[in-house]
Amino acid sequence: MAAQDGKTPVNIRAVNTEARVAAVVQTPGGVVNYEGDAQIDGVPGTAAPVALQFMETVGGVTGAFLPTGNLVDDIDGINVTCMDVAIPMAIARASDFGLTGYESAAELDENTDFFARMEAVRIKAGALMGMGDVTKSVTPKFGLLAPAKDGGTIATRYFMPWRTHPTMAVTGAQCLASCVLTPGTVADGLAAKPNETPVTIKLEHASGQIDVLVDYDQTDVGFEIKSAGLVRTARKLAAGEVFVPASVWGG
Repeated sequence: MAAQDGKTPVNIRAVNTEARVAAVVQTPGGVVNYEGDAQIDGVPGTAAPVALQFMETVGGVTGAFLPTGNLVDDIDGINVTCMDVAIPMAIARASDFGLTGYESAAELDENTDFFARMEAVRIKAGALMGMGDVTKSVTPKFGLLAPAKDGGTIATRYFMPWRTHPTMAVTGAQCLASCVLTPGTVADGLAAKPNETPVTIKLEHASGQIDVLVDYDQTDVGFEIKSAGLVRTARKLAAGEVFVPASVWGG
């Protein structure tokens, strides 16, 4: 698509989940701009913003919004919401593991008893979600929820899954925000549910916050996620040159 007012829309198809992403990249003068004042918590420095709108993210791996068919499953005495939005996740309350939900990534990584218990729940959740034996698989991911304490909508911790994510993954943010908005999940009672749509869900994570703009419908049929928007930054990571012989270039 052509650039408009120094911005170029780019349509992306995610190779792992087949999700469709509409990105808007700053391209003044037809050249990608990397400089800007957009800042992401947990990422050093600032750069030009890239607006991302994720669509068709529901059920990309398991084929269902709620892969187990339930809003909450009891797994080893832990209430868990199994959800597939952008990435399949097993989501629980931090308090059910004896945690506050405000622990640092380092503190959680040192808590081997918690990780052992969480992994047992994750493996059983994967089986319930129709994903088979996930012992050696990085999905489903795992997330913890707690009441917000720093002005956000809810406090979260995200696991990769065998280490704590130092911030928050874009895919995990969409799934956790969807969990917050869906009535009857483990998020109930931890955050006030807004009535407007689209709505910005502010997820507090181990290094700050991430905002997720969610467009959704709540109808008699049920809850439906239309899209989720986030802002990332454009950072040039590498550049290369290809040398072509003059004889070839000349035709």
